[in-house]
Amino acid sequence: MEKWIVLLIFTGTIFYAAVASSGDDVENKGAEIILLSGGEKMRDVHFPHHRHQDALGDCNICHDLFPKKIGSIDELKNQGKLKKKQVMQEHCIDCHKKMKAADRATGPTSCGRCHRKTG
Repeated sequence: MEKWIVLLIFTGTIFYAAVASSGDDVENKGAEIILLSGGEKMRDVHFPHHRHQDALGDCNICHDLFPKKIGSIDELKNQGKLKKKQVMQEHCIDCHKKMKAADRATGPTSCGRCHRKTG
């Protein structure tokens, strides 16, 4: 069963790459991978920014909560305008769970899949 899932994901990725290379994909802006702070006890998270742009097609899905600016999440948390885990819990995980429920390919639905403890 697991082999079939891997094969399905691989086939979907190849199909997606072929469609994306046709020139009809979203124009990617910003870094391909963004390094997000993992906090004091966790390693930083490598966020696949372009993959999210391609999958969502609308930057405002994420950027309605924080501006398109390097360090904006940490800056807003330091100002008290964002709670410590607000972005990850209310945006990332919720979105991934909705996509999973809709039987769409998605990212992790638990914190530990992206955040790794230091040391």
